[in-house]
Amino acid sequence: MLVHAYAALEAGGPLQPYEYESGPLGANEVDVRVTHGGICHTDLGVIDDEFGLGRFPAVAGHEAVGVVHAVGDAVEKSVLRVGQRVGVGAISGSCFHCEWCLSGQTNLCPARDDTVVRGDRGAFASHVRASDWRHVHPIPDAIPSAQAAPLLCAGTTVFSPLLVNGVLPTHRVAVVGVGGLGHLAVQFLAKWGCEVTAISRTDDKRADAERFGATGFLASGEEGAIGAAAGTFDFVLSTVSANLPWDDYVGLLRPQGKLCVVGVPDRPITLSPMSLLPSAKQVMGGIVGSAAHTRQMLDFAARHDIRAEVETFGVADFEKALGRVREGSARYRAVVEFG
Repeated sequence: MLVHAYAALEAGGPLQPYEYESGPLGANEVDVRVTHGGICHTDLGVIDDEFGLGRFPAVAGHEAVGVVHAVGDAVEKSVLRVGQRVGVGAISGSCFHCEWCLSGQTNLCPARDDTVVRGDRGAFASHVRASDWRHVHPIPDAIPSAQAAPLLCAGTTVFSPLLVNGVLPTHRVAVVGVGGLGHLAVQFLAKWGCEVTAISRTDDKRADAERFGATGFLASGEEGAIGAAAGTFDFVLSTVSANLPWDDYVGLLRPQGKLCVVGVPDRPITLSPMSLLPSAKQVMGGIVGSAAHTRQMLDFAARHDIRAEVETFGVADFEKALGRVREGSARYRAVVEFG
C-alpha cells in the first residue's frame, strides 16, 4: 500500500509530502486509515531531533484516530473489523511473551513498538500500521474523534499512574501544570473522586482549572505559595517539562506521599535525601499506559464525559498547529484533521 505522509526531511525542517510503500501486512498487524492526529511535544522532539535519534525523513505522530483499513490473518476478528473506528497511540506493538507483557505491563516491554520513533512510519500520514492488533483500541461511540486522539497518549499517560500508584478517592491530590496533559489529569482525578488542586505558574488558568474539576488552585509563581501548602497532598502528578525546585514539591506531600513525574525536564532531578527519608516519601516516573490501562482509560472517559479540549487544524495548517504546540499556546491540545 502506498502511504501518503508528512515528513520533516531534516531536523527542525517543515513538514513536506512524503510517500512510502508499507509492504505486506503481517499476521498480527493492522493498517488504520487516519482521520485525526493529535500533536504531542514528543512529536516535536522527533521533528526537531531533540532526542538525538537523527532519523530522517521523520514522520512523527502517535495520537491517531481513524478506521481499520486492513487486518492480518491472525487478528481476532471479533475485536477488530474493517471499517471500525479505532485509535493507535504511543505504543503500537509489544512482544506478548516477555515477563512484562505476560504480567499485563505491555508498556514496559523491551521490544515494544514506539509509534513515534520509527523513523518514517509515524501517524502523520494517510495510514498508520500497528505491529500488533492488541494495541489498536476501539473508540467508544460517546467520544468524538478529535477529542479522542489526545487520549491515546496524553490521556493514558496521566490515567495509568492513578492505577499504578493506588490513588484513592479519599486522597488529596495536586496536578502540576494545566496544559495538554494537566487539563486531562485534573478531569480524571476529579471524576475519580479526589480533592484536586491545580498548580500553575500564574493565576491565568484558575478558571479553566476549576472548569475541569479542580477545587483548589496554587499560583506557584507567588512568593510562599508552595511552602504554605507543605504537607497537604497524598499524591502529586507533575505534567510539566519545567525544571522545578524538587525539594519544595516533595515538601507538598504528606508522609508516604508520592510525587509522579510524567513531564520531561531537560535537567537532572535533584533532591535532598532528607526530603524523602524522614517521612518515607516516594518519587517515581510515569509513562504511557499499558494496552489494558489504555482501554480502561477510554471506557472511564466515555462514562464520565471526560474530553480533551482541542483546537483543530486542516492539513494545510499543519505548520500553524505545530507552532501552537511549540510555543505552548494551544488550548489544550492541537489536532490535525486528515479527512
